[in-house]
Formats: sequence, structure tokens, C-alpha cells
Amino acid sequence: MRFIHTADWQIGMKAAHVGAVGQQVREQRLQSARRVIEVAKEHSADFVLVAGDTFENNAVDRVLVQRVADILAGFPGPVYILSGNHDPLSPGSVWEHPAWASHSNLHILRSAAPLEIPGGVLYPCPIVEKHSQRDPTRWIDASGESRIAIGIGHGTVQGLQTDDLDYPIARDAADRARLDYLAIGHWHSYASFPGEGGAARLVYSGTHETTKFGERDSGNVLLVEIERRGDVPRITPIRTGGLYWRIVEHELNEPGDLERLRRSIETLDTADNLRLTLANVRLRGFLYPQDQPELQRLRELLEARFFYGRIDDAALLPPPTNDWLESLPVGLLRDVAEELQKIAGGAADGSAASPAVARRAILELHRVLSEGQA
Repeated sequence: MRFIHTADWQIGMKAAHVGAVGQQVREQRLQSARRVIEVAKEHSADFVLVAGDTFENNAVDRVLVQRVADILAGFPGPVYILSGNHDPLSPGSVWEHPAWASHSNLHILRSAAPLEIPGGVLYPCPIVEKHSQRDPTRWIDASGESRIAIGIGHGTVQGLQTDDLDYPIARDAADRARLDYLAIGHWHSYASFPGEGGAARLVYSGTHETTKFGERDSGNVLLVEIERRGDVPRITPIRTGGLYWRIVEHELNEPGDLERLRRSIETLDTADNLRLTLANVRLRGFLYPQDQPELQRLRELLEARFFYGRIDDAALLPPPTNDWLESLPVGLLRDVAEELQKIAGGAADGSAASPAVARRAILELHRVLSEGQA
């Protein structure tokens, strides 16, 4: 048995976190969906499993539903599609759209009941509501099955560090149910959970296209091969994502560090891979007044060279010395600056402002002073 396991396409997501390129990010998710089908065809898969959250929600534009159905129908074999907590199988859901019935190879998994598939049996666990504290795989019992037994579910494997504990799935779910493989969705990064004998049978494919910064191992589908009942699955991640999300962390310790960072980015190859990269530059350390102009210069460079770029400077601190205060004229401006410096250092009792706010105010004052001296 050879099949493709994918999940969490989130078609219709707003992508507001990337601002003006949000529409392009949304379109890329459809392009990556087409690559999933191409991978399935290239590797002569027997079928495709889509383990939930195909759509961002049940209110997405129905034109998108038709587009996704047409993309999936491009695979010549059967495609088995599970609902997820984002797109539960409920009245008025995307799964009622006539597009699904118009393609004979698309199968919406509507019942928690065994289903014959090429080479074996599939045990589906459809999601019918957005929130639940029940294990959707609990009903499965393939102990008496002689053919290859595959489960498909959607939820949170117990023990994962996440704020979302909907649909908890036990770590031993695949072994408990005597499944050869349990394909699950909900976690956007690839992850497998070894069971009896160290065999990984409970597996997240991760999303086919990275959703945001910090997703550890996403933008792939899984090619799964199982020789016979009881054999350990061979799992091969295959990249389908078109965009690269990169976090660059840099510490500023002395004047000129920001300029050196900017110059290093300027020397990067401007080939297509940069034009497909979203960059989040996280700065920490000290921002000196003379380096203020470099922040704007760096922003311009990121926007010009990358698909999307942003600077996270919330952790930057004022310089560790008070020398800059001496350059201020005696009077109200210096008095305010000195008070801000005290608050930033936690030395101003009873102040309504937090040290973090004071530090941001000092950095803004540095910027104004730098512009005045330019």
C-alpha cells in the first residue's frame, strides 16, 4: 500500500499577519495544493488522505470550495477527505457543496465506520463540532482485521505543548486500536510518535504550506508505504510548500552592529528563493542613537528583497550609559529624558509607566534626536 497523507490546508485563511501580501499567501496555498496532487501522481499513490481542516472555516467563499474540489479531483485515484475542527461536518458546512458529488473519486468521510480502500480498510473519525474533549479515535478496533488497517483523525496528541486541547488523542491510539498507521491532522508541523517496538504509526503530516513564522517542520506531505499487515510504515516527507518563512535573530551590543547586519543582508543572493522568503528579523540588545537611521534602511531592504519582511524591535533597549543625556539642552527635554531613564531602570517608584514603555519612549526620543541632527 502506498498513499499520500496531508492535512491542515486552511484554504481561505485571512493571513492578516503578513499585511499587504496576504492575498498572495492565500493563493500560494492553492498552488501548493496542486503540488500535493502532482506528488501523489508522480509516486503512483493508491490514494490520498486529507486529515481535516482543509478549509479555514465553514464560511469560506463557495468559489474556493469548488476550486479545491477541482484540484483534488485531478488525482486519478480515490481521495478520502476528513472534516476538522475548523471545518466540522455540520449543517451548512462546506461539505454540503455540490462540487464533491460531481467528482466520483472524492469521498467525504461522513461516518465513523470501517471503509474498504485499495489494499485495506480505512477507519475514519469525522469531526462534527468545533470543540470537544473526547478522543475521536476511541471507537476504532482493528484487532480482528487481516488486511492493512489505516485510521484517519484530527485532534491534539496528548502531551503536546499547545493552548488548544480540543479532541485529545492518546499517544498509544494507533497501538491500542491495532492500526498499521493513524494519519492525523491539527498540528501544523510534521511529528511522529513511536509506539510498540519504536514503530511510528501515529503521525501528523503537518500543513502542506507553512502558515506562520515558527512552524518547525511544515510545508510537506508524507508518502507512506506499508508492505503488509503489521509491517512498520515507511514515511517519506516530500516538500510541497512554495514559501520559506525565516526568523533571523540578532543581538546588538555596540554601535555599528545594526549596520553590519544590514550589510550582511545586502550581500545575500537575490535569486528567486529570496523572492519566495518571508523574513522576520528579531532584534535584541542596545540601540544606539547613531544607529537609528539603520532601522529604516533595514526595513526598506527587507521589503525590496524579500517576499515579505518585518523587524521585531520590541526587545531593544536604550544604551547602557547615560552619556546621551548630556547632549540634551538643560530644561524640560532633559528632565523628561532623565525621568524616563529612571523608569526604564526600575528606579522610579510610583510611576504609572512600565519600564518597557519607558524604554520604547527613550528609543523614540533617540530617533527624533537623530533626525534632528541629520
